[in-house]
Amino acid sequence: MNYKNLVLFDLDHTLLPIDSDYQWASFLAKTGRAGTSPEEAIKINDDLMDQYNKGTLTANQSAEFMLKLLSINSTYNLALWHEEFMRNIVRPNITESAVKLVQEHLESGAVCAIVTATNNFVTEPIARAFGIKNLIATEAEYTMGRFTGRILGTPSFREGKVIRVNKWLSNIGYKIQDFHNSFFYSDSINDLPLMELVTNPIATNPSNKLRSLAADRKWEILDIFDNFEDFKS
Repeated sequence: MNYKNLVLFDLDHTLLPIDSDYQWASFLAKTGRAGTSPEEAIKINDDLMDQYNKGTLTANQSAEFMLKLLSINSTYNLALWHEEFMRNIVRPNITESAVKLVQEHLESGAVCAIVTATNNFVTEPIARAFGIKNLIATEAEYTMGRFTGRILGTPSFREGKVIRVNKWLSNIGYKIQDFHNSFFYSDSINDLPLMELVTNPIATNPSNKLRSLAADRKWEILDIFDNFEDFKS
């Protein structure tokens, strides 16, 4: 039996013209909240982004720095800082074009989810801002009122996105084959495993590697940030 459509969205550089993981770490570093000197934290953050863009970054390498930023701070302070982060960094980078894309799928009755490698603490408020209730993100382990700095379960990264999506669908009583059409919007070659799983992979604001591959495979290529600054501060 075929059900309504399944629509999956990557987040960073797909629905947002920025990388929320990178910007969160940069925000904490610049405001002296990264547990080390701003210069050192910014260098680590830049090195991780460079590895990600080259396709050599592992989930554990990212977590060692990104999740430590959560573990060294109280949840009370983190919540206050994230409100500031949303107000000053994220919301100015939510574009009408991205909101329209999401709304069209939601209003069609599709089952929608954001599937991102960025951790759930950073991305849960962003998913809510887009009106998407289903979020598949790298889970930051949380116990006894604090983040531990470790990943809980399978990270939502590369092949891990396929594992996490299949598990989520199973939990709500679906298989991906149940959907007449399945879509995945992504900018990154790192998301190739999940793009190859859906019926409609859409290279969205794609990196050069993904743009070339998408053209070769005749996948749809969608650019929604043509007239938008890379980052608004």
